[in-house]
Amino acid sequence: MKIAVIGGGAWGTALANAWAGKGTRTCLWVREPELVEAINQRRENEAYLPGVRLVESLTATTDMAEAVQDAAYAVFVVPSQFFRAALREFKPLLPERPVIVCANKGVELQTLATMSEIVSEELGDLTARFAMLSGPSFAKEVAAGMPTVVALGCEDHALGEELREALSTEAFRVYSNPDYRGVELGGALKNIIAIAVGCADGLEFGHNARAALITRGLAEMSRLGVALGADAATFQGLAGMGDLVLTCTGDLSRNRQVGLALGRGKTLDEILKDMKAVAEGVKSTESVHHLAKKLGVPMPITDQLYAILYEGKDPREAVRELMTRELKAE
Repeated sequence: MKIAVIGGGAWGTALANAWAGKGTRTCLWVREPELVEAINQRRENEAYLPGVRLVESLTATTDMAEAVQDAAYAVFVVPSQFFRAALREFKPLLPERPVIVCANKGVELQTLATMSEIVSEELGDLTARFAMLSGPSFAKEVAAGMPTVVALGCEDHALGEELREALSTEAFRVYSNPDYRGVELGGALKNIIAIAVGCADGLEFGHNARAALITRGLAEMSRLGVALGADAATFQGLAGMGDLVLTCTGDLSRNRQVGLALGRGKTLDEILKDMKAVAEGVKSTESVHHLAKKLGVPMPITDQLYAILYEGKDPREAVRELMTRELKAE
């Protein structure tokens, strides 16, 4: 069996390394030739996962056809805003009935489409051949072989079981869940709340504020998820609460780091200029803000974060408005 991993950032490299370390034939597609050379020759992704030695059996390539040839599963880990373009590039090379696994998280800005919707639009109805991989998982810790547990959203029960076995390792445990909509939305929405929590921590608002934002943020996530057809229970699990807590409180979180910098007075332009890796929550805040408005779903934390990121609102004023909203039952 072969797994093709499309996207050579930290997360794609960590996943490919875990599966190759298990003994699965794994090929990592990377756009940059210099990264391919670093991975194949020096056994390190120096740009996105420095200091982590990659297993000898992992191969990297810039050749799209080589990457997906004979692959049982194509795992896409390219940033969500570039996913559609990447899928279109790979489409002629994919088998007639490909199994697509998305490990990227976000909502496309131009169309407000989720990852599963992009796959359906570009490749046709893939319900029986699509899965979403998400959950509390920092790339650096996965690459280091630290214990990690994630969720696999797959509507087809048999495929879910198959993928659960294929993608699990001794240190990377996969739980299957038929609610792929909930899994993909949990992965996208938690990044927004993580920026908000980071912002509050950067302002030194304390642990009470952090707990409140995480809890009410989960309510927002679930509210939008249910409106889009997800199961509310999914947001209580790994792809919801689990990933939310990790991303909001762990300093390896890029989204949390964006929020911390905002709270300490940096502008968004200044923050992004200093970042090499993508913080998905920045674009997701914009797309989810518009999606929630379109659906009429109240998301006050997301709305205030949108105002901070894109309208120059003072974070302290945003918190004041959240605290003085109309009082109501939980």
